[in-house]
Amino acid sequence: MTKKPTFEENLKSLDEIVTNLEKGDVPLEKALNEFKRGVVLSKDLQDTLQNAEKTLTKMMDEDGQEVPFEASDDTTEGTNK
Repeated sequence: MTKKPTFEENLKSLDEIVTNLEKGDVPLEKALNEFKRGVVLSKDLQDTLQNAEKTLTKMMDEDGQEVPFEASDDTTEGTNK
C-alpha cells in the first residue's frame, strides 16, 4: 500500500517542479508532463487548505454539535475608515 504524501511533501515537490521549469532547460515533453503533475499537486494542495480552513472555522455548540464560527462585530471595527 502506497503512503499518501503529506502536504509539506507535495509542496516541496511542486516547488521543485516550478524551479526546474523556470530554468528552461527541460525537454518539451518532460516539461509538459511536469507541468501537468504540478497542476495536480496544486489542486491537491488547494483542496487540503480549503478543508483545513473549513475545520478551523467551526466550533462546537453547547450540545457538542459543530456550528460555523462567525467573527463578532468587534473584529471588523475600524476597518471602514
